Formats: sequence, structure tokens, C-alpha cells
Amino acid sequence: MSGPAPSGAAAPRGRILVVDDDLEMARMVAEALQVDGHDVEFESRWETALGLAVQGGFELVITDVRMGDHSGLELLAEVARKAPRDTQVVLMTAFGTLESAIQAVREGAFDYVAKPFKLEEIRLVARRALEQRRLLRENREMKAALESGPAPTPPRLIGRSPAMVEVYKTIARVAPTEATVLIRGESGTGKEMIARTIHENSARAGGPFQAVNCAAIPENLLESELFGHTRGAFTGATATAMGILPSAAGGTVLLDEIGDMPLQLQAKILRAIETREVKPVGRPDSLRIDVRILAATNQDLPALIKEGAFREDLYYRINVVAIVIPPLRERAEDIQALAEHFAHLYAARNGKPKPAIPPETLRVLMEYPWPGNVRELEHAIERGIALAAGPVLQPQDLPLETREEAERSLLSLEELERRHLVRVIKATRGNRQQAAAILGIDRKTLYRKLLRFGIEEGAGAQE
Repeated sequence: MSGPAPSGAAAPRGRILVVDDDLEMARMVAEALQVDGHDVEFESRWETALGLAVQGGFELVITDVRMGDHSGLELLAEVARKAPRDTQVVLMTAFGTLESAIQAVREGAFDYVAKPFKLEEIRLVARRALEQRRLLRENREMKAALESGPAPTPPRLIGRSPAMVEVYKTIARVAPTEATVLIRGESGTGKEMIARTIHENSARAGGPFQAVNCAAIPENLLESELFGHTRGAFTGATATAMGILPSAAGGTVLLDEIGDMPLQLQAKILRAIETREVKPVGRPDSLRIDVRILAATNQDLPALIKEGAFREDLYYRINVVAIVIPPLRERAEDIQALAEHFAHLYAARNGKPKPAIPPETLRVLMEYPWPGNVRELEHAIERGIALAAGPVLQPQDLPLETREEAERSLLSLEELERRHLVRVIKATRGNRQQAAAILGIDRKTLYRKLLRFGIEEGAGAQE
């Protein structure tokens, strides 16, 4: 038996077919979807549902997995083969397993919902599925061109904010020279990429590029790693080895995290820069080197100099030209371009079409402060591409902390205060004196706030 859901809702947003051999369940889901203004029909017989799904012009089919002698997976396969292009399918089941969920997604289902579910949940899933269908249609021509073309090779440096334009100008001026460059910026801002760009636009572009993380190599090994060593120079030196600086002849070496380099080695690096010579460990004479040395750090080197942890003469020698990379939070206008670049990159690597990034996803990306900078954004987009149900990057595909920050950023000041009070009450297990001290208020003020927000003082207070 089939039929339309009751009328009386707003203008239809999408045309939906609900299929379940439990007629009352089908009717209930249909009525819930009708509340959102969708044009909904429901059906309990598999054969009739198949004909409707294929010929009825539905944009979304929501079907139970178990349907007597047939299954929702069979219906999914038939819709994929015969229904109008971009018809979305959502599966419902009371017998959910990891295997069936994986099979459903692999065969093209938009989502997989386990019974029992809240009607609000199925309404949300329907909205997301219809939004994906809309974006698929809007971006089809662009995606077809991308799929038929070669893998993307976007520029290495992305961003058109004023701060990044200044970085580009400095790179353009300093790259053709032999000047030593100090690249400063927080972790994840792309210091090594800046160094590679300088190298690739220099006369040494045909030579090797080597990056050494001075913080990752033990102090007793860093010298031999940079300068090389002779056989027997120290325990474990079973053979003579050429260091990075001699072996990178004709190229560029980046001394990353130079602020963590031991003081004793700083003096030897200063000499290598000034004389273009290094002395391998265990060797009596020096070797000539032909490399351009760049340095990078996320630390405040002048502060380290005052503490006696960094040589002042080395600082001035490496700081001939300084490039400061702004953190991502200070160039939010670059976030969209970076996100689209990473989406294109990881979609191509995984054999997927480049996903669309709808406004609600972009809003989440823009609201998050990105403490890990571009590296964190890249990882977030890579995760999203791996989890996206289709070629549309939805907010729920992003890491939880990213989404939560966007939600917090839209809260009123009153709600922010309420949530903070709840956290403090929980942390102090309802101890008013401790809570008041943490909040910087007296106990009477705390009591009034607890009453105003209706917050319990015990450890079980809930947000």
C-alpha cells in the first residue's frame, strides 16, 4: 500500500520515497519528512517501491534493508542502474552491522541509519542527502572536466592575502641571490615549503634540496649528520659517511628548527657558513662545501640569545634576509583557497572527483582558529575526503574539534558564561569556595549566577 503523507506543510523542498514493509513505520517517517516541506510518498511492497523508485522522479529514496524476500541493498542497486542520475538512497535497518554499513556505502548509499532512530535524525539525513544531490548537479560539468583531465599540479604556495603577497615579493627578490635566509613562523605554517620555493627559483634549482630537523636528531649525532664522519670516529661508525652539507653540493640545505641546535654545534655552523668549509668528525682536515644554507625556526631567537641559549653572531649571520610567515588565523581570506587545493589534491590521490565545499562547511573552516596552521587544515581536509559520503564535503566530515569550535563561536555571551560555570562546578565537584576562586568572584555572586542559569552545584551538573 502506498500513499502521500498528510498535507498542510510548507512548499516542497524535495521529492522523497519512503520504503518499509512495516507500513506504520513508513507512514511515520513520511509524516516527519513532510514537516520540512518535502513531497513524500511511502510504500510497503518491494516490487511496487521498485517501480516508483525507478520511474517516479524521486530525488531521494529512504528504504529499510530487510524487506521480506528482498532487501534495500537490491533496491539501492536498481536505483543506481535505472533511476534518474543523482538519485540519493538512504538505508534504514534494525540489524545494523559494520559489514552491512560498509557494503551500503560502497554500493553508493548516501547514509546508513540504525533503528531505532529519532525522527529529527532522519529529517537531518534527508536534508543533507538532498543538498548533496543539488551540489552534484551544479558541479557536474566542472567535475567531469576534472575527472577527464590529468591529476592537478597546483602551485606550491597558495594564498592571496596581503601578508602572503609580501612573502612572495621577498622570495622573488632573494631567490636568485646566495643570501642566507631565516624563515620564521609557527609550527605548521609551511616554513619548509618556503625554503623549497626559494631553492626551486634559484640558480641552484638543478641541485639537491636537503632539510635537516635540528630538533629531531640527538645532539651527539647531529654533527656527524651535517658534516660527516670517518670510520671509527665514534662507537658505531663502521664506515666513512659523507654529511649532508658536503653531499648537497650545488644545492640548498635547510637547517629547520635551528633554535634547538646545541651551542657547541652553533659555533661550527657559523664557521661553515663563513668559510664554506666543514670538518667531518674524526677527520684532521676540512672539506670545501658548495651549498646555500637557509634556516627556519618557530622560536624567538632574540629571546634565546638573552637566555644564553643561542649565539648572537650566528643569529646575525643567518638573518641576512628574514621571511616571516603569518599564522593561518591572521590570513583567514586564504582558508578557502587552501581548502579547495587540499580537497583537489587528496581527491585525485584517492581516485575521487574533486568535492564541492558548500557554504556551511566553509563557515566551519573559517570559524576555527587553526592552532596547527596550514598543516592542521591539510589533515582536516584529508580526513574529510576519506570520510565524505560523496563528492560534497559536509561539516560532519571534518574533525570534531573543528566543528565544536565553530559551534562555540556562534554562542551568545550568556550561553558561553553558562557553559563555563557548568565546567567549573563539575571540576570542583560543587565546592562553592573553590569554584568562586577559580571564577574570580565571591560566593554570593556565584550563588546568584547558579540560580539564574538553573545550574546544580553537584558533580553531576549537566550542560
